[in-house]
Amino acid sequence: MEYIENLTKNADEIQTKVLAEILSRNADVEYLKRHGLNRHTDREAFKKSIPVISYEDIQPDIKRIANGDKSQIFCLEPVSEFLISSGTSGGETKLIPFTDEELRRRAMFNRLLMPVMSHFVPGLDRGKGMHFLFVRSDGKTPNGLPIRPALTSYYKSSHFKNRPFNPYTNYTSPNETILCHDHYQSMYSQMLCGLCQNKQVLRVGSLFAASLIRAIRFLEEHWSLLCNDIRTGSVDSLITDPLVREAVMGILRQPDPQLADFIESECRKDSWQGIIPRLWPNTKLIDVIVTGTMSQYIPMLDYYSNELPIVSPAYASSECYFGVNLDPLCKPSDVSYTLIPTMAYFEFLPLNRSIDDGNVVSGSISVGESLNGEKQLELVDLVDVKLGEEYEVVVTTYAGLYRYQVGDVLRVAGFKNNAPQFNFVCRKNVILSIDSDKTDETELQNAVEKAASHLIAFDACVAEYTSYTDTSKVPGHYVLYWELSQSASSRRIPPTVFEDCCFTIEESLASTYRHHRVHKTISPLEIRIVETGTFDKVMDYVISLGASMGQYKTPRCVKSPPIIELLNSRIWSSYFSPKCPEWSRPRWN
Repeated sequence: MEYIENLTKNADEIQTKVLAEILSRNADVEYLKRHGLNRHTDREAFKKSIPVISYEDIQPDIKRIANGDKSQIFCLEPVSEFLISSGTSGGETKLIPFTDEELRRRAMFNRLLMPVMSHFVPGLDRGKGMHFLFVRSDGKTPNGLPIRPALTSYYKSSHFKNRPFNPYTNYTSPNETILCHDHYQSMYSQMLCGLCQNKQVLRVGSLFAASLIRAIRFLEEHWSLLCNDIRTGSVDSLITDPLVREAVMGILRQPDPQLADFIESECRKDSWQGIIPRLWPNTKLIDVIVTGTMSQYIPMLDYYSNELPIVSPAYASSECYFGVNLDPLCKPSDVSYTLIPTMAYFEFLPLNRSIDDGNVVSGSISVGESLNGEKQLELVDLVDVKLGEEYEVVVTTYAGLYRYQVGDVLRVAGFKNNAPQFNFVCRKNVILSIDSDKTDETELQNAVEKAASHLIAFDACVAEYTSYTDTSKVPGHYVLYWELSQSASSRRIPPTVFEDCCFTIEESLASTYRHHRVHKTISPLEIRIVETGTFDKVMDYVISLGASMGQYKTPRCVKSPPIIELLNSRIWSSYFSPKCPEWSRPRWN
């Protein structure tokens, strides 16, 4: 905590030093020479020489490295592997150059998390975390460099496998169960080990809320097999990985019929409300990310945990690790991340966005000139952002990204000394659009939440959803796929209720969308109810293409024809908005 205090007090000085270090050590690399930086390490020369870029701008250079070019294109240190984006947050999968030094820096970042948590929740060092962590098989570039998600890179590294004792990484899951590539065997063995050590568990979690919900659903489906293993002191025959079996047997050790009876009695009950503290009675908190679109899982997590505190500990991406939540027990809706100024050089692109009914309807950016007279985006430094304003984060990293637009939109929530604290707003490039309408993740999430309130009277809720723009006919329309959760004894939901849901969503969207609906340049919004388990099949499909189970997030907007075909093959019923939403011409004061 003292270290974080010093970092945040001297944020600007540290940022100056970080930029100078990056530029001085990489002074001779091709990319900087290409843009005429000429060994300058000061901010002004850097900003005037180096353009603000997106992934497409550097993709040709990345392909060169992947194909075996060993030139120092981005950084002095050789690229050791490529990190891939999850491929489920919109846009195509990207390859991010990565180095051994950057891996060490991120391992150090991870060591900041437990001291912060322990400061607010004493005693976390006296037990274990039951965290469901997963890896995926490596891909390879043509020249043999590994291609893997960021977490797989960390879990497969010596920093994780040979880590010294650390309360935050003291897990119920042995390394062998985490590093198993078979998702079923990994999930089963991790759940079995967590159940066997149920009294030692103080934290329950995964990276994203969706992964933890999937783990609880797995338990609902397989508790009988798990209880049999605990009762007999053996491991189910479907677990065939010898390293996993040996590691799990080291925890099982001997039959425990009493524990098996206890778990069976809890799992047989009609309600699974509070199942986490019932099975793991010493749990103090739920450790998952619930910002952004993950916020839809908060009611389900509250149900399973009897409203234990939900902690979103950190903000990170494949491109860069950003910040730490210094108020971990805050409400999920209030989560903000304090950016750690040693991780990279941070800049921020102001989004001067006009707001209508609380929704983003238009935007602009500030433009200046570069040394050669070309138009240049005007960015602000870390300590110069303004409270309440929204920005797109831009990073310059030790691994060779220069003024790279990550695509995340952040809102300044406050300051820790001189370091800003940010709310995660959304991914900039995940939108629905048919005409000039633009609907982002946050708008869609808020609209779905309002519409789902119509289902409460029927003891039902939206368990999962996604969307896409159907332009197969003119005019096109928004389509939402809903998978519902409803108890067997609940009343049937009449079609008119779903029509009301459609209309509520349309009423909740921005003025531009409603304008197009009134003028019939967008057709009525449609909700398609899909069979239970549909979104598990979507996840299985995405994972089969190489995505990481541990980093998987349900896409809120889909464009992949196979996924759309899968969703359409499992439709139970379909409903349209019965009328146009209200719209009136905006008045400007």
